[in-house]
Amino acid sequence: MLIFIKLILAHLIGDFILQPSKWVLHKQSNKITSRYLYLHVLLHLLLYLLLLWDLSLWKIAVAISVGHFCIDLLKLYADSIFKNKSIPFFIDQGLHIVLIYCCVFYTDLYEYTLALFQNLDWYLITAVVFVTYPAAIIMGKILERMSSQIETDHKSLPNAGKYIGIIERLFVLIFIVIGRWEVIGLLIAAKSVFRFNDLKERNNRKLTEYILIGTLVSFGLAILAGLLYIS
Repeated sequence: MLIFIKLILAHLIGDFILQPSKWVLHKQSNKITSRYLYLHVLLHLLLYLLLLWDLSLWKIAVAISVGHFCIDLLKLYADSIFKNKSIPFFIDQGLHIVLIYCCVFYTDLYEYTLALFQNLDWYLITAVVFVTYPAAIIMGKILERMSSQIETDHKSLPNAGKYIGIIERLFVLIFIVIGRWEVIGLLIAAKSVFRFNDLKERNNRKLTEYILIGTLVSFGLAILAGLLYIS
């Protein structure tokens, strides 16, 4: 596992810290003919070897570097297919992690992966999944009749409220799991401070009540999931 972590660290350094924007733009423009593509892969190979600090593992470093080149090249040519450029980015990063995982545990890949899945905390995974989109949909159903009475603010970001709710419920769940209930109070206070000026300027009682109910329902669902997990 330590080898895997070291290689992930090398990847993060090579892809995010030691890759200037100039290289990224040049690769996007010139693709396979870009000299920075090869320099980028060479840099990754050096980082792998440096952090591993074991020449007996050079085959793993070379294999990952070759795979890194293929994945990056595929991304360069597939970028134009996606309107949302974040999609190929996350696919690219996911493939890099899978590549490193497969190269590190190639000798007993099936057994290790099977053991990994068997040792997963499925109760926690279920709780995490619940407080994301399922909880958001449940809230939408609960607040459906109230939301029709609230004027839409076109200045708000699309789906911002939904994503804020998901993030806050994940935080609440994490704090419950680690036993830090007092931090949940700080989270509620921080959200109240951010909302106070906005609500004060609008002087809209319905909106204030709607946000208060939504916040309590959101926190309530997260607390319920947390209590069920730790019980």
